[in-house]
Amino acid sequence: MIRNPILPGFHADPSFCRVGEDYYIAVSTFEWYPGVQIYHSRDLVNWDLVARPLNRAALLDMRGNGDSCGIWAPCLSHADGRFWLVYTDVKRLDGAFKDAPNYITTCATIDGDWTDPWYVNSSGFDPSLFHDDDGRKYFMNMQWNHRGPGTGGNPAHASFDGILLQEWSPEKGLFGPVRNIYAGTDRGLTEAPHIFKRNGYYYLTTAEGGTGYNHAVTLARSRDIWGPYEDHPDKHVICAKGSDGPIQRTGHGQYVETHWGGHYHTFLMGRPLQGPHGPFCALGRETGMEEVVWRDDWMYLKAGGMVPRVDVPAPVAVEPRPAVPVKRALQGKLAPEFQWLRTPETARIFREEPDALVLIGRESVGSWFEQALVARRQEHHAYRAETLLDDFDPQNYQQAAGLTTYYNRHKFHAALVTHRADVGRVLMLMSCPGDWPEAALTYPADDVPMADGPLEIAVEVNGPVQQFYYRQSGDWVTFGPALDASVISDEGGRGEHASFTGAFVGMLAFDTSGAGTEARFTQFDYLPGAVV
Repeated sequence: MIRNPILPGFHADPSFCRVGEDYYIAVSTFEWYPGVQIYHSRDLVNWDLVARPLNRAALLDMRGNGDSCGIWAPCLSHADGRFWLVYTDVKRLDGAFKDAPNYITTCATIDGDWTDPWYVNSSGFDPSLFHDDDGRKYFMNMQWNHRGPGTGGNPAHASFDGILLQEWSPEKGLFGPVRNIYAGTDRGLTEAPHIFKRNGYYYLTTAEGGTGYNHAVTLARSRDIWGPYEDHPDKHVICAKGSDGPIQRTGHGQYVETHWGGHYHTFLMGRPLQGPHGPFCALGRETGMEEVVWRDDWMYLKAGGMVPRVDVPAPVAVEPRPAVPVKRALQGKLAPEFQWLRTPETARIFREEPDALVLIGRESVGSWFEQALVARRQEHHAYRAETLLDDFDPQNYQQAAGLTTYYNRHKFHAALVTHRADVGRVLMLMSCPGDWPEAALTYPADDVPMADGPLEIAVEVNGPVQQFYYRQSGDWVTFGPALDASVISDEGGRGEHASFTGAFVGMLAFDTSGAGTEARFTQFDYLPGAVV
């Protein structure tokens, strides 16, 4: 079976691309570096991470980007014997304006060195590139309107002011007329345009309804790429609004016809659990896939309705890989599941040694510039993570290192080794329970004195509850009270429309004294548990 989600954990805005018998999905990474994750499959069931193309300063530098800014909604395509990647680097989230420069880069191979980017425009986010069968290329993005209610083309939400289309080439850049080709339906919040061509029609898919529980995949078509576009008879092809199944928040995907003549559409999704403050999606927005069929030149879910299934019959007899423990001795190059925040200047925040990962304490856990945090996605509703802090000798309370569950600078819990003048080396529990302005840094447990030398720190997450542990010798010791894990989610703090990433767990160090104190980690294990 194709088991949804096919990419568990934070994997939003899946762009779907076929090259022969190879299939690729590119997903958003927001403020996490390197930018864009690209997965590969040949059976649509099991997917492997094969590239993070935005991996140097010329392609991406997000220092100063706010939480949930950065890489929004990449579009991956293949034409002229090359891969093409279109992406936005959003510089501002809050307020009336969105500063959203759009770029294009290209590469002959999916895992090669991608070219320095072409800057394209900044009129809105969610850019896409369509290669027509006559060789012409068209660039599109949603248009952002900062002027407020009543000023845009779609009365449901004025800020999302339709889909812009313009011709583009590597030699000329954008040229010719720029037109707003689609205002969207009455659901509003029209974004994420993708065009494909079939049976003489240009089909335009968009995402509508926002990133929460009203999200949908909308379809329209036209005989002319410039429009006018007529809406699907049902307006939407995929939408879980009003349903009570395990898959919710469905929208924003792309269509592909397979090499055997099948038809599939990706979509982002959420799997909410019940927490103390209501439903929450700890794993953020994940990637799913459904089979679709065509009737009267319109696309429909093969199983009927608009709500995707958890299990979709696969084209070949392949089972999804089971969840297995991932145990990493931190030796040399970082394992592929790890990322860090914002900066391309990695030598400033960590060093990969033959026998350790050394974090260099820089700015605070709330910094938007240089934060020494190396982490991996939470991919299961229940898991345990363990790390070995082999060597860390803090000299004051401004220096700390340890293990954190992290969503953004306002939503995290952390068990950290630090220094107190009256005690010496201690283990401290630090927590921030929600987005600004409600956020307040708290310390839910008394500090525990720690002897010098290596220290193991662990966390167990089980749905809405998490618990830290430590060990220097003998058995594991519970540290602090059970904490609210539902904070580490899209819905935590200000809620689903203010947070777009997902939960991470990883190693953290900071040194706000400016001394650059180093913390040496030698092991990191991620152990999936039973699904709650």
